[in-house]
Amino acid sequence: MFVLMLVLIAAIIVRISSKKVATPVVAVNASVQKTAASNLPGLQLDSSKDYGNKYANGILPVGDSMYVTDGPKAGYVYACSTYAQSLSGGAGGAQARGPWFVSGGTQYDINKKLHVAGNVIWQASFSNKVSGTTRTIITNDLPNHPTGVFPISPADPAYAYDRNPNHIKGQTLTYNLNAAPTYNSTPSCMGGEVGVMLTGVALFSAFDAGGRDAGAWEVQDACDGHPQMEGEYHYHTLSSCIKDASVHTVIGFALDGFPITGPQVGDGNVLTTSDLDECHGLTSSVVLDGKTVTTYHYVMTEDFPYSASCFRSTPTNPPNQLGH
Repeated sequence: MFVLMLVLIAAIIVRISSKKVATPVVAVNASVQKTAASNLPGLQLDSSKDYGNKYANGILPVGDSMYVTDGPKAGYVYACSTYAQSLSGGAGGAQARGPWFVSGGTQYDINKKLHVAGNVIWQASFSNKVSGTTRTIITNDLPNHPTGVFPISPADPAYAYDRNPNHIKGQTLTYNLNAAPTYNSTPSCMGGEVGVMLTGVALFSAFDAGGRDAGAWEVQDACDGHPQMEGEYHYHTLSSCIKDASVHTVIGFALDGFPITGPQVGDGNVLTTSDLDECHGLTSSVVLDGKTVTTYHYVMTEDFPYSASCFRSTPTNPPNQLGH
């Protein structure tokens, strides 16, 4: 009987001891997780959320003149004053509204939009190196994918709407970007260039030279690019020739050094402008220079304004100021 009582007492002590040890472990873990989350900047991706596929039918909103100058605004480009003046008084771009415009011109059907014909192969040159706190990207701006034939031929159906007279010419572009940008709660305004893509191609803002939605109005080639007056080939929207459009895959860099990714969270789960902050970005894990890191980044979406609409960190000047 005495031995049995000792066994029972020992079992009770073990149970009490176990409860005392387990409780603070759970509390410490919760505290650590809460602290880590609070240190992440800005809006954060919810990987468990079904964001849906809002534009699965290809009908996109038109963003003509959707820019502001007095501060960032979600869904608008925060344009620096000089850039805004050029947009309000600019000319160029498409000559006519294409038949892909619907709903009284407030939307366009990307599935019906024409592309500039052609399949021209270029000799691309591109490097992306990090040394200390500087990322240096050097490119000749010739893409690692085919382009259409520019100037647009009068025999091309696209010529009826966009008579882009410019030739594609190799450039000498060097981007010296911050490899460790700091997230600023007060964003900076932007000019006509957003950054550079890993295809070697410059990324311009959402607008044509006249402040119209370039994705809706201008006719680009099958990879969604075209040249401006100095021959600089560029995108305004997410190129269909970038095959990995995951939200975790870096596909370019903005002028402030933050990465640019695609919008795909999963199958049928695609981020749109309404899911992002006023600069068209959020914070999530991305594969950056071969390592998985958690960082703020811009997201290229199907809908306007397509890419960064203001800068979360201090931007560097683009390699040239040619614009459109």
